[in-house]
Amino acid sequence: MRLRHLTLVALLLVHGAAQAADRHRAAVAPRPNVVVVWSDDQTLEEMRFLPKTQALIARQGVSFTNYFDSFSLCCPARATFLTGQYAHSNGVQGNTLPNGGYYKLDSTRTLPVWLQRAGYYTALVGKYLNQYGTRNQTEVPPGWSDWHGAVDPTTYRYYNYTLNENGRLTSYCANAAPECYSTDLYAEKAVEIIRRRAPSAQPFFLWVTPLAPHAGQPRDPDDPPNLATPSPPSRYANRYTAEPLPMPPSFNEADVSDKPRGIRNRPLIGAARVNAIRENYQQRAESLLAVDDLVEKIVNALRAGGELDNTLLMFSSDNGFFHGEHRVPNGKVLLYEPSVHLPLLIRGPGVPRNQRRTQLAVSADWAPTMLAAARASATGRVLDGTSLWPLILDPGKELAATSSSRTAPGRATSKPCALSTTSTRSTRMATESFTTSSATRLS
Repeated sequence: MRLRHLTLVALLLVHGAAQAADRHRAAVAPRPNVVVVWSDDQTLEEMRFLPKTQALIARQGVSFTNYFDSFSLCCPARATFLTGQYAHSNGVQGNTLPNGGYYKLDSTRTLPVWLQRAGYYTALVGKYLNQYGTRNQTEVPPGWSDWHGAVDPTTYRYYNYTLNENGRLTSYCANAAPECYSTDLYAEKAVEIIRRRAPSAQPFFLWVTPLAPHAGQPRDPDDPPNLATPSPPSRYANRYTAEPLPMPPSFNEADVSDKPRGIRNRPLIGAARVNAIRENYQQRAESLLAVDDLVEKIVNALRAGGELDNTLLMFSSDNGFFHGEHRVPNGKVLLYEPSVHLPLLIRGPGVPRNQRRTQLAVSADWAPTMLAAARASATGRVLDGTSLWPLILDPGKELAATSSSRTAPGRATSKPCALSTTSTRSTRMATESFTTSSATRLS
């Protein structure tokens, strides 16, 4: 009997030690790398031109089908990504001064600063915030360990552009050549950073921001008059010349009597303009094929460096774009699905495979989600967003509306709210979007 008792005690001790070891391993598990790829002005519908991205991220992780941008404009959207705050909290309410632009943002209190302080190596390749480099072309914003930022106004060129590379200006492709097409060069630089950092035990954060499918120079021979388009890479030029322009019920809407005055006052789009919109749509699709290649190269580099399984890889766009819906021939900002409803794809350690989430996610959620993965914290700002990890891990989860409930710009209440997450977050997104329209004087 005594022997059996001693044996039982020994087994319990061994089991307890094993559990403690498991807890210790979990506690010291390496923090993941974080790699984010953001296209520019891409719609949710245009995800069909990114089959590799869907295979390599969406089918290997989670897709949020109800992800919305709170301010559908380049600089405010990126400022929200960097701060976890809506535009009325971080102060960036436009692309240029005095209401917005790079110099409107307090860059000392941003995601890269917080991650760098938490021990991450941080790197950017591509477009940053509008007007960046217009005062000091060699300035590197706080928080970035490795900087390859496009300098305005050359940011909006697919060839003949200038990068500030850690304080040194480098111009690429003064004469257009396939090997220095901007999306491809950004891919090469991202791959080089991954290869260089993979052997290190230090986790890294990499934000890769190609221009495509945003309009940009040079003008191509088949460009439509009076409508800016992207410049596709030569290997994909004219790939989609037969691709029809999607025409949902909202396209060139005949009856707009139920719409705001700004839409009611728009004329119907004529046949020539429809043809121009179609050409723009086709060129955008062709430019996105290079973004798809970029994603594939990044995944291959992570795999080759042994980092793919320990990397949180995320894909989205800063905002959407119109192609004739509600009589809007081009642009964004306005509060309709083509402008604000975006893709959000996430794969990585702990992320379920090939699943969709229907809960509401908003652009202010990027920073809290990445900080949670990195076991880092924000300082100097009260975040408007909330981490998406509870939703990633549980398809039936609804987030409690606590700190994300708004009381005043830049302030949050800790008092729990009785409303569901969906209704609360929908309300605050609509409020922010109303602010967007007012700030830009669009209706």
